[in-house]
Amino acid sequence: MRVLCASTLIGEFFVIGFAGLVAMKSDDLSMTTVWTVCGIGMLLSVLLCGVITRPGGIQLGWALQVLLVLSGFFVPMMFILGVIFGALWWASVHYGRRIDEAKARWAAQAGAQESPQAPAQG
Repeated sequence: MRVLCASTLIGEFFVIGFAGLVAMKSDDLSMTTVWTVCGIGMLLSVLLCGVITRPGGIQLGWALQVLLVLSGFFVPMMFILGVIFGALWWASVHYGRRIDEAKARWAAQAGAQESPQAPAQG
């Protein structure tokens, strides 16, 4: 799960940065505001890569997805990109858990096959 979620978050890092470049063209927003908000979002996306497997990591990822969608009020294309990345986040969490469960089953089966059997006493 960690690899899939981290890949999604790194993609979001770049999307947030590009959204900042688009938002700079808005007359309503100052450059300081744009890059403060985008910088925090970009930093959060990178930091989340390290805490995905810890308690609350997935929920923080969902919060980032909501913020991406809400950023569409400032950069309209982010409504679409936020929904796309929300779907990618769901898929990363959902299928990542399935992969982790399959790996655990495989490791348990491999461990059971490798365990030495008791020698026959005669």
